[in-house]
Amino acid sequence: QISFAAATPERKSVYYTTLIEPHVKLVSHLESFDFFRREMLGEQVEFIHLGDILVEERGADEPPLGPVITEIVRVCFEDKPALVVIDSAKALRDFVDPTALGLVIYDLAGKVAHSNTVLLLVGEYSPEELGSSAEFSLADGIIELAYEAREPVDRRWLRVRKLRGSAPLGGKHSFSISASGVTVYPRLETIQSPPEAQKPVGARIASGIPKLDELMGGGIHAGEATAIVGPSGTGKTGVALHFVVEGLSASERCLFVSFQESESQLVEKAASFGWDLAIPIESGQLTVHHVPGEELDLDKVAAAMRAELAAGDVRRVAVDSLGELVFAAREIQRLPAFARALAGFIRGGGASALITSDTPTTSTVVDPLAGLSFLFHNIVLLRYVEIESETRRSISIFKMRGSDHAKGVWQCEVGEHGLGIEEQLTGVSGALGWSALRGHPSEAGTADPAR
Repeated sequence: QISFAAATPERKSVYYTTLIEPHVKLVSHLESFDFFRREMLGEQVEFIHLGDILVEERGADEPPLGPVITEIVRVCFEDKPALVVIDSAKALRDFVDPTALGLVIYDLAGKVAHSNTVLLLVGEYSPEELGSSAEFSLADGIIELAYEAREPVDRRWLRVRKLRGSAPLGGKHSFSISASGVTVYPRLETIQSPPEAQKPVGARIASGIPKLDELMGGGIHAGEATAIVGPSGTGKTGVALHFVVEGLSASERCLFVSFQESESQLVEKAASFGWDLAIPIESGQLTVHHVPGEELDLDKVAAAMRAELAAGDVRRVAVDSLGELVFAAREIQRLPAFARALAGFIRGGGASALITSDTPTTSTVVDPLAGLSFLFHNIVLLRYVEIESETRRSISIFKMRGSDHAKGVWQCEVGEHGLGIEEQLTGVSGALGWSALRGHPSEAGTADPAR
């Protein structure tokens, strides 16, 4: 892929093979990729087999691998290619002792450098060899590729271990192989976030549920991240849809990232509440990015979100839900830094975020956001409550940074128009734990609809 990208009519790429598969077989495999251009073969991308040169006898005074060095240097100075690849460079070890290999690589790299040609060595090495082999001490750059088998989703990643004169992005960067070739998804935490978009001081946006805005003291502060937390079935996805539909009604571009429900399922769910998402999806006002479980990768998700934000004018981002991101993180210590970086990109894009998070239905949990509460400006709790021997739903504002808000617990129900907030509950027990609440409606209040 690099060879085809680097080649031009003026400066070609030369790909030397040692003892790998025959060129006919290699080319037949390349034909399945979009970057492959058969018309470039020979003139712009040339494959040369080094096998015969490697096995031929050298003169008594000729250095190890002398014929190979002579051939490559000749091509570099006569043809002046943009790129020369040796695949596999590790196979050269079979024709020279380890002590002499360093001198061979040094000699080759020094001579090729004067031709202004990039020399790319490809090989299969163990992690231990990366720190001890002569090839790596002499290289200007080292890119490590790895395949990590880990159920239920395997993962490919690369790391730039060395790049002289540059400051590469650190850490493991995910990559995938598809018909278009290799696509790299840079590790989000290593990318500098854009400066935070300017917004009017004190500006607020509507959540899509008028009563919730009232409880929050006038709505959500623009540019903030809000978490909707609760057990399965309490209405978290519904609140996220309220948030997005409100933005659509204000002619805002919105992004909905869903890990559980596909685009068609979200459209169907929204229709059950009387909202038509098909039209804004078709017009491009709403983008639904569905990530199936088998494709879940933090950096791939982040890359898709960054692309949408970079396109401009996205004002609302809903993510359903945080639990899948926790699962995708694999290294749990990575998640806080990733979530902080993601929030920074959303704010930098001028958008407000609403993220749902699952909690257990009945068991007590001290921290419903698994140590990530500090990342959110606002946290709204949805829980089950026992009222007169029936299981109902409740809503409360757990946290709002820099804003006063209602401190009570309100009964809520999911109806034909989405989530409706009803009367305040009194005598509620268990409000500070994470078990099911017990309470009864206020005697003074009547039902307070959501809209």
